[in-house]
Amino acid sequence: MSFRDEEETGRDLKKPLLLNTGSWYRMGSRQSMITASQVIRDNSVSVVACVMIVALGPIQFGFTSGYSSPAQNAMTRDLKLSVSEFSIFGSLSNVGAMVGAIASGQISEYIGRKGSLMIAAIPNILGWLAISFAKDYSFLYMGRLLEGFGVGIISYTVPVYIAEIAPQNMRGSLGSVNQLSVTIGILVAFLLGLFVPWRLLAVLGTLPCAILIPGLFFIPESPRWLAKMGMMEDFEASLQVLRGFDADISQEVSDIKISVASGSKRATIRIADLKQKRYWFPLVIGIGLLMLQQLSGINGVIFYSSNIFQGAGITNSNMATCGFGAVQVIATAISAGLVDKAGRRILLLLSTWGMTVSLFLAAASFFVEEYVPKASGLHSFLEMVSIVGVVGMGIFFSLGIGSIPWVIMSEILPMNIKGLAGSIATLANWFVAWVVTMTANLLLNWSPGGTFMIYTVVSAFTIVFVALWVPETKGRTLEEIQRSFG
Repeated sequence: MSFRDEEETGRDLKKPLLLNTGSWYRMGSRQSMITASQVIRDNSVSVVACVMIVALGPIQFGFTSGYSSPAQNAMTRDLKLSVSEFSIFGSLSNVGAMVGAIASGQISEYIGRKGSLMIAAIPNILGWLAISFAKDYSFLYMGRLLEGFGVGIISYTVPVYIAEIAPQNMRGSLGSVNQLSVTIGILVAFLLGLFVPWRLLAVLGTLPCAILIPGLFFIPESPRWLAKMGMMEDFEASLQVLRGFDADISQEVSDIKISVASGSKRATIRIADLKQKRYWFPLVIGIGLLMLQQLSGINGVIFYSSNIFQGAGITNSNMATCGFGAVQVIATAISAGLVDKAGRRILLLLSTWGMTVSLFLAAASFFVEEYVPKASGLHSFLEMVSIVGVVGMGIFFSLGIGSIPWVIMSEILPMNIKGLAGSIATLANWFVAWVVTMTANLLLNWSPGGTFMIYTVVSAFTIVFVALWVPETKGRTLEEIQRSFG
């Protein structure tokens, strides 16, 4: 695998593929940039508007994750699906996402961040339509794979795009919007699923990407990607729109040009080059955080939340699941407001410590419940403790480990390996998510206490990983962060 750098692509800046898909409107006209920037003078409003548009992608991501739970009973009844057939349906989104993750880096490098989001949106829409009109499991499986493919691209591209357009003092908060949008998508799927039939729910699933596609025509391409591809006039015009027409961007332009030039000394970057510390160290951090995020068991808890709450003694498990989703949205919003003030490391440590304690409470209560008579007051107390542990896990997950690994991954990877390294990190995340989703039900049937104890050990290890390996990136430019790895 290899990626073009400035030297290679600079030979011919009039290639139609790059200009048409990398930038949906021609950004070479400085007059058009002036007109656009006069409409949006405040730099923060301009960047926030861009983030709100691309955040429709993660909302789609969350909706896909949350769809299975409310649709399960009606779908299996209407299409006469077995438990194993529905389990395959649920897991196929992760399989599709792994394929999308493999392709995401190459696609976003060659046709731009916006172009890759357009490519991701189309199979998502087709996938939801296939599910809504399905007469048997074959259309369900095809639709789920298409959704997963699009989600795999979205999960890499959106955090990278946000990190590359955001000013350094807002990068953490805006980057956290990615995970906030995922939790909103999950909650919307849970809430609508209480009232809407599963076929109509699938049709409603097309809306985020149906709105995203036209929205992409009104936002600029990532200036750092344009600089890397050698489109320097477009790069400066894009950055000027993002920072505001009156802003002085000379220093930021200089820093980005130096970074791009230093990363373009070789025409290609291959897997063998990852042996250098400046490449392998940030890659290990990115892969480690994204794998540990999923090994915490969050996907298993979300997917089987109704069963977990039923096992904890809650009669209306669907409403409890919606409440669990709402709590995650609130906690993620709090994290987004704190990440640029408190810093990435402190929130990660707080998050993982809180998860470890919460998971241990849940594990211990599930263990002890097996030996306590169900009619006793102690059993009711233990059920309450297990619920507090599960909800606490969701809260502390959302405060840090849910969103910050994607932020850090998009910050620490050097531009000239971001496509390759980002694909590897995203693939690792989705592979582990698939493993956790496939094994969670089996583990919970084996022993709820044992399952949560496994997740407790993973969370405890994550504390050590963060403390020893993860750098603080708050208040530093992307170029400064990447230079710090040598």
